[in-house]
Amino acid sequence: MSISAPVQHAPDDAGLADVLDLVRRSFAYMDGRIDPPSSVNRLTIDAIAGACRIGEVWSISAPPDACIFMQERADRLLISKMAVASERRRRGLGRALISLAMTRAQSMGLKELELETRVELDDNHRSFERLGFHEVERRAHAGYRRPTYVVMRRAV
Repeated sequence: MSISAPVQHAPDDAGLADVLDLVRRSFAYMDGRIDPPSSVNRLTIDAIAGACRIGEVWSISAPPDACIFMQERADRLLISKMAVASERRRRGLGRALISLAMTRAQSMGLKELELETRVELDDNHRSFERLGFHEVERRAHAGYRRPTYVVMRRAV
């Protein structure tokens, strides 16, 4: 399968509805598996438009098979959402999105990529490790005493 070139979305892009649909479908398996529940359940088209304004939202294909939300944070590029359609996994789309993030970070003069993944999602931890990320710490959402998410980074 050849991978389409990633496309950056503008805040007023009509395709944001498809991005929202992809993210919701891709994160649905987490329902009942993670605590606290995913913020994806509250994600809206307006919120994605806001992510386009304060950072960047990119997707591959139309309708999208994969997408990534990125925002500059200090000397890092934060990946705040990354989704690949379940039927399109293991075809290089995640790797293509991380490659895009690396390129964007380099163009901004940033030294690292950072992302957060839930403690319960060991499969995600392993996937991101295969993409060059390593765990740097565990943190808790507000109101939780135990760690609820893992912070992972990789050098650009």
